[in-house]
Amino acid sequence: MVDCGPTAETLRLLALPEAVGGYLERLFPAHRRAVRGLLTGATRQAAERWDRTADALDLLADDLAGLREMLRAPGTGIRLVLTPERMVAAETRRTLTALALHGLRVDGLVANRLVSAPAPAATGPAADWLRERAGEQAAVLAELGGAGPPLRTVGYRAAEPTGVAALLELAGALWGGDDPAADPAGAPAEPLLRVRRTAGDGRSPDSAFELELHLPGAGAGALDLARIGDDELAVTAAGVRRLVALPAALRRCAVTGARLEGDDLRVAFRPDPTRWMR
Repeated sequence: MVDCGPTAETLRLLALPEAVGGYLERLFPAHRRAVRGLLTGATRQAAERWDRTADALDLLADDLAGLREMLRAPGTGIRLVLTPERMVAAETRRTLTALALHGLRVDGLVANRLVSAPAPAATGPAADWLRERAGEQAAVLAELGGAGPPLRTVGYRAAEPTGVAALLELAGALWGGDDPAADPAGAPAEPLLRVRRTAGDGRSPDSAFELELHLPGAGAGALDLARIGDDELAVTAAGVRRLVALPAALRRCAVTGARLEGDDLRVAFRPDPTRWMR
């Protein structure tokens, strides 16, 4: 379990393994690192230095790949803690989209600092404020309830929970008799990327394909797509840009359209006649 910092810093941290891995592969691709000292005209000493450098780069690449696999493993989940305010809820929805774009799963939301509405007979400025605040929080929680991940709440406390006893009391109020380490979502997350054939079969030139990206909350903000060469699709959502590696078949296709259906971005592809049968 890792307790992360504020949203922006955490997003940069979680994106770091993929970003560094991508830069590494562009600067020193695996096929170049595999050339063990076979440098034309190089001295033995230079070849040995390259071998040591290649070993270090291979180790770094393996570590980054392992970290990416761990972050995206079915047993890894992220839980977002927030206060029930409209600005915070909007930021939470953007964070859900950004994390999904990185292939990371949010399996729970925790809303804290909830106030209780006063008794109906209570009057005065304090009672009016509590009543209005509780109503605003209830409206925000209703919106977050449809965001996807399960939502739990914690009441506002007079003092910060400091020490083991106070934290155990808070955990009891939050989790009750449930296991905090269990998967609250109860089911595997939808994969980030899926490809399906929508027309044709085999290598038929009249084939059509659809690439689907599952991006919770993407419909609430700006979305941008760009084809990067033959191999990648750049997707920008919630202020986050990610290069999505295209499957082999789609690399020989042209993009013919894109649409957003709920939380699913669907990109249509048709074979490029100049490359399809290569």
